[in-house]
Amino acid sequence: SQTYEWDIVCDGDHWRHSHNVEHHDHTNIIGKDHDFGYGMLRLSEQQRWGWATALQPLWYALLAINFQWGVAVHDIKIGRFLKGRMSRAEFGQRMRPFLRKAGRQLFKDYVLFPAMAFWQWPRVLLGNLLANLIRNVWTNAIIFCGHFTEEVKTYTRREVASETRGQWYLRQIQGSSNLEGGRWFHVMTGHLSHQIEHHLFPDLPAPRYVEIAPRLREICARYGIHYNTGGFWKQYAGVLARIVRHAFPTRRKLAAGVA
Repeated sequence: SQTYEWDIVCDGDHWRHSHNVEHHDHTNIIGKDHDFGYGMLRLSEQQRWGWATALQPLWYALLAINFQWGVAVHDIKIGRFLKGRMSRAEFGQRMRPFLRKAGRQLFKDYVLFPAMAFWQWPRVLLGNLLANLIRNVWTNAIIFCGHFTEEVKTYTRREVASETRGQWYLRQIQGSSNLEGGRWFHVMTGHLSHQIEHHLFPDLPAPRYVEIAPRLREICARYGIHYNTGGFWKQYAGVLARIVRHAFPTRRKLAAGVA
């Protein structure tokens, strides 16, 4: 995983930092886990509401369609640059690997491969466009179902200030959610349908998640810990409900503002 490059426009080093370090170490800690909402979506009462938040169902639809691009620019921290918290030199340094990787991907998918098909180039070009669109929507749905269902918990920095190792593992369970399905469904999700197991044992080969899931579920039941799992449509409906609910200001804050 130290040298692997996904077949998407995101630079490998950017992915390893934003996902392996920021997200897995600081899972669902508001202000530290920048994967929680990806800087675009308000998914917890602990996050600030603004008028643009009311349009977040639209932002989500755009993100789903262009998901690989959202993942690609995530670790560049464009928001920090626009707010004057990052120098031009640092911003340029962060942009360079993204531009190199994105340029290679665009050339491969929309120039080289279509050109290799000669007179069939329009069909290859359209096929690659559709393939990337399908991949974006599918991976977005699977990843959001693993992180943003209605029952996942979020944490403040104060709550985890003196966190023990055992509490860290508990946070991984309570901050993730699984999808139920057959063997081929799990294969089609890259086994990220077992997001809870992925967060507990990120170094374990993904196909092994299905083997340890029943044992982990039994341990959770034994100690009264909620094991968040369900079918795809149930979990995805919860994701959409969370996105819509948090598009509106929290009632108590709204009431305080009126007062």
